[in-house]
Amino acid sequence: MYLHLGQDTVVTVETVIGIFDIDECTVSKKTRDYLTAAEKNGNVVNVSYELPKSFVVCEKKSKITVYISQLSSKTLIKRSQAPYKELMCR
Repeated sequence: MYLHLGQDTVVTVETVIGIFDIDECTVSKKTRDYLTAAEKNGNVVNVSYELPKSFVVCEKKSKITVYISQLSSKTLIKRSQAPYKELMCR
């Protein structure tokens, strides 16, 4: 099954490790550090021309990619039609 993340970006649901609300998760310094490191390593793909609302962490062939999306985490979870629950960062 495929998950449309926004714009022209689609990933397979099997590669999704987590779907995160960007406002809830970036409060944590650890999450901000993770996203900064991922960006420095070239592992971040921004699929949004608008204000980002979520980020999706995917792994394919042992390579981690973080997608920044303008779609809400709830919307992405519903689209995935999988038994994922929204991941909350605290």
